[in-house]
Amino acid sequence: MEVLLAVVAAAALVGVIVLAAALARAAREPAVAPVPIESVVREAVAARSSADQAVLAGAVDRLVRMNQEMLDGQRRLGAQELAGTRERMDLQVGDVRTELARLTGVLHEVERERREHVGALSGQLREAGRQTQVLAETTQSLREALSSTTARGQWGERMAEDVLRLAGFVDGVNYRRHQPMPGSGGIPDYTFLLPQGLSLHMDVKFPLNNYLRLLDASTDGERDRYRKEFLKDVRLRLKEVTRRAYVDPAGGTIDCVLLFIPNEQVYAFIQEQDRSILDDALRDKVVFCSPLTLFAVLAVIRQAVDNFQLSRTSHQILELLQGFEKQWDRFVDQMDKVGRNLKTASNAFEELEGTRRRGVDRELEKIDAVRRDQVPETDGVLPLALEA
Repeated sequence: MEVLLAVVAAAALVGVIVLAAALARAAREPAVAPVPIESVVREAVAARSSADQAVLAGAVDRLVRMNQEMLDGQRRLGAQELAGTRERMDLQVGDVRTELARLTGVLHEVERERREHVGALSGQLREAGRQTQVLAETTQSLREALSSTTARGQWGERMAEDVLRLAGFVDGVNYRRHQPMPGSGGIPDYTFLLPQGLSLHMDVKFPLNNYLRLLDASTDGERDRYRKEFLKDVRLRLKEVTRRAYVDPAGGTIDCVLLFIPNEQVYAFIQEQDRSILDDALRDKVVFCSPLTLFAVLAVIRQAVDNFQLSRTSHQILELLQGFEKQWDRFVDQMDKVGRNLKTASNAFEELEGTRRRGVDRELEKIDAVRRDQVPETDGVLPLALEA
């Protein structure tokens, strides 16, 4: 009996725990009816106190049945919830699959475009590499060509001719090349022809050897040494120009000479490293020119020549106008004289046509009257007195 009561008590305890869990779930799920735990417990206690086997067995059966019904209800509810959850999960999984399919397509498209871009970029890089190689070979060829002093001089003169052509200068008209200077024996590279018999000389200098060594130097010591050597070369070229007597106002030149550096980078490097070179050159009446500054100087020269031509043409026009004025005065005088003569002739003609003609007409009328009086009429027919 004690064992049976212990089993019943344990079953009751389990039932209470299950019922408590069911009540807690029922609080969240209002569709499940609350379990009458108090009556079940009360019956279990009453059965224990009275030791009524039938009542105890009925209570146990009822408790088991209620627990079974609750478990069945919870199972059905769980199945419904599981079915609903499965449907929602299926819908979500379908959406996820659709989104994954779309993203997969986008990734494929991005990958395709990336491959195309990478291919195009690779082609451009290959072309850029080829052009860089060609440029490097051209630069090397140019460096080798410019290693010769004669080649540098020819290249500098070619640059000067390009600037002259761009400025509108014509060889033999606005300038001459390698024309010897009378008396001094100097031969400037270019001689610009100015108004009133004046001229302006220009030499082309290209001190490049030490500048190239400076660019290729790998240490600060080498760069400093080649920089000093380069500036020394520039001063030597300056002295060469000043010793050749290109500035000779008595011989018909203006009071300066041009020294052309046919490279903007070299010209800028000279200005940056040693400004005193340009100041010394100006004191010696030498004007340094790069391609850009030479174009500006030539523009000033061209404008001065055009202004001089315009001034000379204006004087010629004024002289011609003075001659025209004299001829016009003579023409007016002669025209007035002819007009006066024409007016006199017109008056004489009017008198001849008017008074003189009327006088002649009156005399003719008198003659006709006399003739009519002397000749008799015969039946209206005049006799033929002069018939043979």
